[in-house]
Amino acid sequence: MDRVTPALKLSVLYGQPKDPAAFEAHYLGTHMPLVAAAPAPASAEATIGLPGPDGSAPPFYRLFEAWFDSAEHLAAVTGSPAWQRVVADVPNFASGGVTILLSQRA
Repeated sequence: MDRVTPALKLSVLYGQPKDPAAFEAHYLGTHMPLVAAAPAPASAEATIGLPGPDGSAPPFYRLFEAWFDSAEHLAAVTGSPAWQRVVADVPNFASGGVTILLSQRA
């Protein structure tokens, strides 16, 4: 059976932290294990922003993108107690601020 292409994307864009080393230690050592323990999205990816072609600083330090099959799937994952722990952890390391976007495949 073919898997339906995920339709909804949750993007978490982290601003430049005050202390990148502390951000990375918490993000990789604490936050991402919380994400891994939560109900799974259809797919997910964590990336680091790179300078632009002209060498300009990236607009965001890190990005996390999670894809969901449907609005119901998104609600089931983000409404879970485990995901609420993920959300509650963000202020513990995201000193550069966070932008959250929800988009739909067009």
